[in-house]
Amino acid sequence: MSGEEVSPQQNSSWVRSFCCRVLQTGKIPRHVAIIMDGNRRFAKKMHYVRSFQGHVSGFEKLLETLEWCLDLGITELTVYAFSIENFKRSKEEVDGLMELAKQKVAKLLEERELIMKHGVCIRVLGDLELLPSDVLESVARAVNFSRDNTRAFLNVCFAYTSRHEMTASIKRLAQGTEDGMIVPSDVSEELFERCLYTGDSPPPDLVIRTSGEVRLSDFLLWQSSYSCLCFQDILWPEFSIWNFFSAILSYQRNYPAIQAAREKHLQERDRLQYEADKQCVLMQFRSEHSEQTPDTSSPPSLAAESLQDLEQRTKAYAAQRRARIEAFLRHVAMKHRLFLENACPR
Repeated sequence: MSGEEVSPQQNSSWVRSFCCRVLQTGKIPRHVAIIMDGNRRFAKKMHYVRSFQGHVSGFEKLLETLEWCLDLGITELTVYAFSIENFKRSKEEVDGLMELAKQKVAKLLEERELIMKHGVCIRVLGDLELLPSDVLESVARAVNFSRDNTRAFLNVCFAYTSRHEMTASIKRLAQGTEDGMIVPSDVSEELFERCLYTGDSPPPDLVIRTSGEVRLSDFLLWQSSYSCLCFQDILWPEFSIWNFFSAILSYQRNYPAIQAAREKHLQERDRLQYEADKQCVLMQFRSEHSEQTPDTSSPPSLAAESLQDLEQRTKAYAAQRRARIEAFLRHVAMKHRLFLENACPR
């Protein structure tokens, strides 16, 4: 054995690596969401002159957390960076946060090669029209250059609240119906979900909130219905890998019950969709029968051969519905893509 002493840093790194491997023997969440709370309180605790400096520390912690996720094999991280409600804060703080966002996005752009090497796709989720034009331009550049990456995803919720997101989804569905791209019977729980800002992502498996608060604060309210919720009494800039490991352990302990509830819900959703498709086919059948025999006042009954054909017609209708929906969603995605491209001057 070598007589060289092991430094505390090396020892800590070895322990961390060992714990990481132990955790990987269990179920690792695919998607983790974090409410990064406590930046202002951290600034006050550290006696910073401006609370804005706490947000700088919070951003550095975000980058560190992204590294932890990549090391563990977590492929998607969603963070609550800026609520629409935050626009009500003092002008000095809001301006500082906007400037910080611009600076940190610029830093991400400088790390373009590293981001592309790890295949990280950066998404910014929220009502981006509320952002100042210079911030929007910076955000759009980061999103545009990484949009084809698929190995890992960093979703930054900015100018976001869940209620605003759900309202936007309803408006998209209403517009799609008005434009004739979808029909009213196409509107479902699943389609509503796919019209959310997070429509391209699976629901979060684990939601973490720091600072000791035990509420979701209008963050991913729809998406977290079957998520493991973990509230930790630590300010976000002080969040350590051991806090992160603790949250992963909590997820692993609760995974069987949560997964069973999620699968039961999805099975029921599929059943209800099948019943809805069948009702649409029956309505078509009755309409066809009425056209053929307009003098009949009683509702038609299905003949034996029609009953046998009902399953096939229902499957065909479901395929048509899915085709309409996919075309509509491609239209929504292209509209958003053009919005981001137009935000960047040529």
